[in-house]
This record gives sequence, structure tokens and C-alpha cells, in this order.
Amino acid sequence: MFDLIIRDANLPDGRTGMDIGISGGKIDAIEKSIAADAGEEISATGRLVTPPFVDPHFHMDATLSLGLPRMNVSGTLLEGIALWGELRPIVTKEELVERALRYCDLAVTQGLLFIRSHVDTSDPKLVTVEAMIEVRERVKPYIDLQLVAFPQDGYYRAADGIASLNRALDMGVDIVGGIPHFERTMDEGAASVEALCRIAADRGLPVDMHCDETDDPMSRHIETLAADTIRFGLQGRVAGSHLTSMHSMDNYYVSKLIPLMVEARINVIPNPLINIMLQGRHDTYPKRRGMTRVRELMDAGLNVSFGHDCVMDPWYSMGSGDMLEVGHMAIHVAQMAGIEDKKKIFDALTVNSAKTMGLEGYGLEKGCNADLVILQASDVIEALRLKPTRLAVVKGGKVIARSAPRIGELFLDGRPKSIDGGLDYIPIKA
Repeated sequence: MFDLIIRDANLPDGRTGMDIGISGGKIDAIEKSIAADAGEEISATGRLVTPPFVDPHFHMDATLSLGLPRMNVSGTLLEGIALWGELRPIVTKEELVERALRYCDLAVTQGLLFIRSHVDTSDPKLVTVEAMIEVRERVKPYIDLQLVAFPQDGYYRAADGIASLNRALDMGVDIVGGIPHFERTMDEGAASVEALCRIAADRGLPVDMHCDETDDPMSRHIETLAADTIRFGLQGRVAGSHLTSMHSMDNYYVSKLIPLMVEARINVIPNPLINIMLQGRHDTYPKRRGMTRVRELMDAGLNVSFGHDCVMDPWYSMGSGDMLEVGHMAIHVAQMAGIEDKKKIFDALTVNSAKTMGLEGYGLEKGCNADLVILQASDVIEALRLKPTRLAVVKGGKVIARSAPRIGELFLDGRPKSIDGGLDYIPIKA
């Protein structure tokens, strides 16, 4: 007797017609035609069942604040930082919590149950930190939320930046962050990387730095981050987010840099939607689009995962909480349109991101946590193409969200009466 059985499921690895038996919040069986009863049964009807989506890079303290106190007219990263600097001193804890909870509601309906959020520590009042710690506790039953102490205005550059970051970590923030390319000089940026890695080593914490989010090919803080990762014994515990300067670096230098990153086991987090929106703003034509070298980093064996980064905030006026939208854009801008490429892109939204966040019990195998999403698509290729409806979202073996399938009605002589979310098309098989 199972608590829940999901029948006739297609799995990301290509298995079809599988039943998933769930007991005690864990996956207890995955096999063809489980001959048992359950307290509840759901027929996936040949749809894709996947582990939940994972967002390893987000800014929940700023989310849904678009237009406050004004719009980002230039659309640039630097105006976004300045605009957030205007909003931060006047925003209340209650406003921050309310907007973050609204975003988490949206995330659940999108099957997004794991989020790593950078939290600005630049204001010594640390209202943002207090708010996000409260949100982390309130959403714990349905979203695992990790918090990064992020010195948005610079670890050295911001007044009281050093003390504020340390206080945030003392308050219970999970991860050490940084933004070396926003320090006053390259030397101060490099010094901040060293200081922050030392803090992480002393406290036994992971590191996740905004690194080289710029078009400047001479912004090479990822080299320093990789070297200090090795120096402080942090291999596998460090993430370099954005890394957009790599798209402008010369190939010889990159041929030296990537092996160093491999040695340090750096986790790489590009943010396709934001990177191509904010980078290349000083170019006429040819215009650089700013995403890092995804294919080359994957081919080198590095763990690459994708972040959503922003939703309706000073930096990005769009966004939906849909990680498949992120993957859809990554396919285009990374020019990874092959079948195997798309499978790697899907992994970057799920299992790779789970590895970046150090999630335990994540996956779709016997013994894993029963956290699952049923999508209105037949396989991962179709899911990335269609960005389909999440028909059901399961957390710990219990359904926590449902959505009606997307059905298009037709009123045409001699044609079908309805189209079922793309499933009436013949899917491409490997």
C-alpha cells in the first residue's frame, strides 16, 4: 500500500510508461505497472514527470518591485544598482516579506521548489536580511530557500560593508557572496575575493559570487576566485555567477582559465535572461549578447546550472518564475539546439542546479524525496520547446499545486476539435 502512485509517467532519462510509488514522503518504487493500491492515484497519461525545478541564482529581496521608486530608463546594470540603492533605504520589512511570499506562491505553481537568493547586506540596518530570514522560515514547508550574504554596493566600497556582511552571517545567512567587479579598483576586487573566501573557510560555509558581470575582457576575478578556492580548500563549494566577461576574453586566455576552474571544481551559474538583456549596452554593432561560454564550460566537465536572477525588479522588467523560460532562452543564445544539447540544458535547470545548491535527497530514483512535477509535455525536448503547464506539483508526496491542462478549441470544418498543448504533434526522438 502506497500513499500515492503516479501512473504512466515518462521520465527525463527517456523511460516511458513508468509508475512511481510514494510512501512516507519518499519515492519507494519506480517500475512498470506497480501492482499495488494507494491512498491516491494520479495518471500522468504519458506526460513527463521530473524532479522540481531549481533556481540557484535569484534576488528575492528586490522581486516584484518594478517601478519603485521609478523605472530603469537606460535598462543598464549600473542604473539598476543605483535605482535599488534609492529603494533600499525606504522599503519596509513588511513590504519585502509580502512581495517575496507572492513570488514564492508563483514559484510553487511553476514547479520551482528550490531557490538560492542573494540578499543585499549593504545597508547596515539589514532590513533585507531580517525579511528574507523570515521568508525562509515561512516557506520552509514547500520551498527550500538558501540565502547568500551579498554586498551589492561592494564589500570594501560600501560604508560598513565588511561589518554588515559579517552580521548577516551571524544572523543565519547560509552562504558568503561578493561582487568583486563592482569594487573601486581591480586590486580591491581581488582583495575582496580573498577576504570573502577566508571568511567562508573559517565559518565552514559555501561561496557564491557575482563575478565579472561586465563586458570588460580584463575583468578576470573568476581566475582569482578559482585560485583562492584551491588555496582555502573550498573545492566544489564555490559558485561563480554570471561570468559574462568570458564572452569577450581572447581564446588563449580562456584555454588557461577553464582548466583552473576545473581544478577548483567551480560551479558555474549563467543567467541567460538577464545576461543578454544587460550586457553589450555600450556596443553599436556587432553587439555582444553577454552570456558566458556555456558549451565550452560544460564540455570541460564543469557543473553548469542556470538562474532566473530577476523577476520584475530594477534590473529586469519581465520574468515569470518559469525555469523552462530560462532554459528556452539558453538554447537560443548558447546555440545549443541539438537533441543532446537540449538534454544538457534541461539538466542545468534541475540536477545540475541541485548539485550547485548541495541538495540532499533530490532526484527521481528510489529513495529520493518525493518532490515531483507533472508537465503537459511528453519529454524534456518538448518541455523546453513548449514551456508547458505544470499539471501537478508534489512536495513530500503531497500535491501542493494543480493547473488545468492548456487545451485549444478549434471551430474549423474537417479539423480536430481541440489541440492538447502541443502533444498532438509528433515529438522528436533521439
